[in-house]
Amino acid sequence: MKKRNLVAMLVLSAILAACGKNEPKPAADAAPAPAAAVTKVVVGLDDNFPPMGFRDEKNELVGFDIDLAREAGKRMGLDMEFKPIDWSAKEAELAGKRVDMLWNGLTITEQRKEKIAFSAPYMENHQIIVVLANGGIKTKADLAGKVVGAQDGSSAVDAIKKDEAVAGSFKQLKTFGDNITALMDLSAGRLDAVVVDEVVGRFHVAKKAEEYRVLEENFGVEEYGVGLRKEDTELLTKLEASMAEMKKDGKAAEIATKWFGKDIIK
Repeated sequence: MKKRNLVAMLVLSAILAACGKNEPKPAADAAPAPAAAVTKVVVGLDDNFPPMGFRDEKNELVGFDIDLAREAGKRMGLDMEFKPIDWSAKEAELAGKRVDMLWNGLTITEQRKEKIAFSAPYMENHQIIVVLANGGIKTKADLAGKVVGAQDGSSAVDAIKKDEAVAGSFKQLKTFGDNITALMDLSAGRLDAVVVDEVVGRFHVAKKAEEYRVLEENFGVEEYGVGLRKEDTELLTKLEASMAEMKKDGKAAEIATKWFGKDIIK
């Protein structure tokens, strides 16, 4: 090989080696992009649950919990989007990340605590028994041999089942997609009683006082809270702070008075 060719090859090799040393690092070593800030929260609800959440004559979502959630969202700097869901599948909707909160008269129970995180309770509630005003049912004992209705997946069903003696005396416990349908069946005589959240039941009884009556006995006291995924600790902390602020400055009481005529915030 000629000396001139050998020198040229050595020079080319040196140039290529120098280029190799300046190659950029693999993309894998690049710093990860920062996570996008959360600006919207999807709230799952039953849109046929007055006065907590329902549709008005304009088909717009309104209600006590709607107003409470909107105010909390405003204070957290978040846009609250309301999404009607099948309430009997609420835990699955939350776990599947189709909604971020369950806020619609959600009862805090030990069983539910195993799957979801709860805010501090903001309201107390009873599971009342609604019957026809002209009927013969006066006590829980009178429900023996009767057909009793409740909303499927609701805490009313859980409360009834806890009272094994009374529940076992029913002719049938019939569940419905919503409380409105159950009360319609009561009016039509297809049910003998409906067990329902007090805030909902009394709302309807007040509108038809001549038709319905509420028994003095009930199926127990419970508390309402907002449900979130257990891993959403930061969102829960912000929610708790905004709710505490609303109670302190009187905004929560103002919303409660609008819907119930008095402050029922816990």
